[in-house]
Amino acid sequence: MRGFHGTGPAGRENQATGRGSGNLPAELTRFIGRHTEVGSIVQQLTESRLVTVTGVGGVGKSRCAMRAARELQERFCDGVWLVELATVRDAELLDHAVVDALGLTDHTGRPPRTVLVERLAGRRLLLVLDGFEHLVEPSAELVHDLLRRAPGLRVLATGRRPLGVTGERLYPLPPLAAPAPRPDEEDASAPLSEAAWLFADRAAAVLPGFAIGAENYRVVAELCHRLDGIPLALELAAGRLRTLSLGQALDRLGDRFRLLVGGSRDAPHHHQTMRTAIGWSHELCTPAQRLLWARLSVFAGHFDLEAAEYVCSGPDLGADEVLDVLTELVAQSVVTREDGASGVRYRLLETLRAYGADWLAATGDTARLRRRHRDWYTGLVTWCELEWFSPRQAEVARRIEDEMPNLRATLEFALDHERDARLALYLTGTLWFGWVGCGRLGEGAHWLGRALQLETEHEEARLKALWVAGYVAVLRGDTVSALSALHECQEGAERTGSARAAAYADHRNGCLALISDETQRAERLLRAALDRFAEIGELNSDVLMCQAQLAMAVAFQGDLAGAVGLCEEARRICEEHGEQWARTYALYVLGFAAWSRGDTVEARHLMETSLPVNHAFRDLVGTVLALELLAGVTATEGDPGEAAVLQGAAARLWRSVGMRLFGSVYFNAPHVQCERLLRRQLGTARFTECFEEGRRLDTDAAVARALRRRAAGPTSSGTGTPSAPAAVGRPDRGGTGRRGGGQRA
Repeated sequence: MRGFHGTGPAGRENQATGRGSGNLPAELTRFIGRHTEVGSIVQQLTESRLVTVTGVGGVGKSRCAMRAARELQERFCDGVWLVELATVRDAELLDHAVVDALGLTDHTGRPPRTVLVERLAGRRLLLVLDGFEHLVEPSAELVHDLLRRAPGLRVLATGRRPLGVTGERLYPLPPLAAPAPRPDEEDASAPLSEAAWLFADRAAAVLPGFAIGAENYRVVAELCHRLDGIPLALELAAGRLRTLSLGQALDRLGDRFRLLVGGSRDAPHHHQTMRTAIGWSHELCTPAQRLLWARLSVFAGHFDLEAAEYVCSGPDLGADEVLDVLTELVAQSVVTREDGASGVRYRLLETLRAYGADWLAATGDTARLRRRHRDWYTGLVTWCELEWFSPRQAEVARRIEDEMPNLRATLEFALDHERDARLALYLTGTLWFGWVGCGRLGEGAHWLGRALQLETEHEEARLKALWVAGYVAVLRGDTVSALSALHECQEGAERTGSARAAAYADHRNGCLALISDETQRAERLLRAALDRFAEIGELNSDVLMCQAQLAMAVAFQGDLAGAVGLCEEARRICEEHGEQWARTYALYVLGFAAWSRGDTVEARHLMETSLPVNHAFRDLVGTVLALELLAGVTATEGDPGEAAVLQGAAARLWRSVGMRLFGSVYFNAPHVQCERLLRRQLGTARFTECFEEGRRLDTDAAVARALRRRAAGPTSSGTGTPSAPAAVGRPDRGGTGRRGGGQRA
């Protein structure tokens, strides 16, 4: 999940703000008119905590809401945040979508609703929920909970119907003013309506030099009037001027009205008009364009050219024809082109997608297209897992970010339409790097839990899903679920003779033992896993993570030299393969060892190398471990005030991971010893002041603070002198009450 103020495709985690920031997208076209409407929305938001903008599809609800939100941005010190709900089909993923939009990362087993309430409490921000109409009841429940428990929150929602929440203020958005021209009106002197201004602006974009004058005023006014001033209809009509004259457009519009007006008699008039406008644009497309429009409707959200070429090719449309036809649909404003994290992307506006889906269903080709969509994204997931262990790892992270709506659609299809659970288990297991490496543990647990409820005869797919589920549960602090999944995986490995499943079961059980302070058992299991990996020739990010985790177990038993040897080897292999994620954990252990022997320059260099990668990959565990170590390094460098700030920032992040430092005496010992030293040097009052300053930092700010290289001397927070590094090896029993031999390095 991203941060409240993102820094990259996979590194936007920012759990509190304070900068009046947000994630509103930049406007790509001019905003025409609507001054009265936007002003009214702004005024209502100053008087009510929940305002819902309602209206038919294409009337401009989203655009007006975002313009109003942009005007209010400076009033919300914690930012204005947009949550686009059009692609969220599963009500159970609603909370995840909001968490994701806000960029919150939480590795605990807490429900996302609990995380949202905790993070938003005490914040002053505006949440824009765009397009909730297909999730009215769960959206209403979410908004009610958040408003009740976060008094500084205001919500601006857009949909075709009200939410029905107590205190809701409705703003029905009308179409743009588009009066019919009067017979006695002087064309040249008549004022232009807002609808005409919008049409002229969009027409000039496709037909350079277009302007409204005496010769075309009445035609434009008539066209705008007959389209009822609906912005999307006007933009579609303007797009036709590439191939039609203004008079031809008006004539064809009249024909299409007579042809397509109909449907339910009690349907809103503007809804019928919108469908007519889209239908008119659809009828003016060539057969190939109409066919591609219908087939593109199987995509959820964005898609790229390669996906469109594979999924949409078939009878009457070859893969080599898709690009040219897609280009025409972009030119006609049916498909929009956008720049995503992974490159150029395309999308159908939701209204246009729904229209295309109806036509696809009428052709009887929906099932075939859904299967092709499934096959493409299954192949993509397979490719991404292979490329995760390569120099393309960052590219894979960006690709997963962009493709999540389509991946969710694929998972839903596999869970609901497949006779066998094999594909669902394969997908959820293969996506382990997306759940673990890209900070989506909560969503991973959701999909894995659903897939593992299904029956299958394909043991290997189930065993992989089990060890992935066990790993996710370990990282979320869900010991019971982890033990259950890993026990079943181990039993299955023994029953089937799967050496691979046995290796991963040993690895995950070793991870669980490590954070449970069973260091000897952890070492035994992790060494056994590495031996099994070597026997079957397995080498990937997981194997290198296993080696880094073994190094931690060895270090906690006092053998720093052995830990360094293991991590130097892991680091070398990572660099040979271009692997960044597992490398950060090897660097953490090497940095820990360097700091322990008093080499703060090397320790800082290693952490300043690893922390940006952890943060970019949204790996909250790696991020907070690096912050903890940098706090110790900073204290050793003679800046206790700044070290206390970093400890406070880390304390805030641990709440999203689970128990601080996993509740482990071994992980916690350096922190405790560093804190004691800081309290002695600063005094309780000053330490608390600095610590609380750090607790107020969001993740982006905390990472930036930790990476800030001071030109000379300590920061203004510092008041102390250089201190000795904290003890390593077996933890000091003082103040812990838990086992440990008291051995110091």
